[in-house]
Amino acid sequence: MAKKEAAITLERTYNVPLRKEFLKVPNWKRTKKAVAALQEFLGKHMKSKDIRLSSAINKTLWEKGIRQPPHHIKVTATKDDKGVVRTELFGLKKEASKETKESKPAAKKEEAQKEA
Repeated sequence: MAKKEAAITLERTYNVPLRKEFLKVPNWKRTKKAVAALQEFLGKHMKSKDIRLSSAINKTLWEKGIRQPPHHIKVTATKDDKGVVRTELFGLKKEASKETKESKPAAKKEEAQKEA
């Protein structure tokens, strides 16, 4: 059976402030609190409980470790007709990330053929 694509009903861009929230916890819990604050912010503004963060957002938040998350993050949130909110980093397209993943294995195969 083919999966049906969910129609996008709402798309917004937010610059989410994280500093006020993560300063409320000890420094060894800051990035965890920043992730929770981002999900809480998006849940409040997009009116949904099902928030899904992209791997690019997760990498950006955890880039400097658990003690030094970014003070704010700019994201694009899209809500489909089922109420699922998916987020991407602002300016990063989902198709572009898929293309880079597909091109990397092809490059490795070409290198392996050159060596042989």
